[in-house]
Amino acid sequence: MKKIFLPSHYINYLFKAKGLHGTHSAFVYELYEKVIGNNVSYYDFAPIEHLRHTLLQSTEVIDVVDFGAGAGGSTKRKVSDIAKRSSIPEKQGQLLFRLVNFLQPKTMLEMGTSLGISTLYQAKACPTANFITMEGSPQTAAIATRNFGLLKAINIKQVTGNFDETLPAVLKSIPSLDYVFFDGNHRKEPTLNYFHQCLPLASDSAVFIFDDIRWSQGMYEAWQEIIKEPIATVTIDLFSFGLVFFRKGQVKQHFIMKF
Repeated sequence: MKKIFLPSHYINYLFKAKGLHGTHSAFVYELYEKVIGNNVSYYDFAPIEHLRHTLLQSTEVIDVVDFGAGAGGSTKRKVSDIAKRSSIPEKQGQLLFRLVNFLQPKTMLEMGTSLGISTLYQAKACPTANFITMEGSPQTAAIATRNFGLLKAINIKQVTGNFDETLPAVLKSIPSLDYVFFDGNHRKEPTLNYFHQCLPLASDSAVFIFDDIRWSQGMYEAWQEIIKEPIATVTIDLFSFGLVFFRKGQVKQHFIMKF
């Protein structure tokens, strides 16, 4: 979580969030038991966290092109600062791993590769998946590609460039989406735009994950619109993450759950 736009949101979340025994849905009960509330450690975690440690110690400086909420053209940044400020936290990364491991999606999309920490957590959980990850900044993407090679993640296809230009072509190249992680632009309108572009390809078993749903007022408003979408039958608020499932035949339900 990079920013919380209102501290009161966390207090409200804690007041409303429920655990395993506050869940009256067989699917969500199993999801909480095996994924959200499960802290089991997998053998892939240690190499990824070792890579994070290495990046945090890096003295390399690169040009970063920012198309997202902090958009300001190209600026020079230390790789160590990017790793500190932009890479997914360990707890959230391991949640993504458990979620992918549980669902075993066939086609996955990530919008916002950064240095590749989140990408590796997801790709390692299902090595047979067709996993496309998208990054706007070329030099950042190059370091991520290097990291994929170091950890021998061979099921990742990387697409570089402004999402407004690259996403339509990516979506035309795949028949459906089983899994999408939205983490590349923390503004309301682009988030909703990317969501609606991906929506027609969502499979019945798909999950869309939105990072930093309380990053700003605009992101929270986007999340509130997304959970009202009729096709989004099961939505789960984990404070920093928002999960959206498209399970046909299921009564529409929204959950606020402890994480």
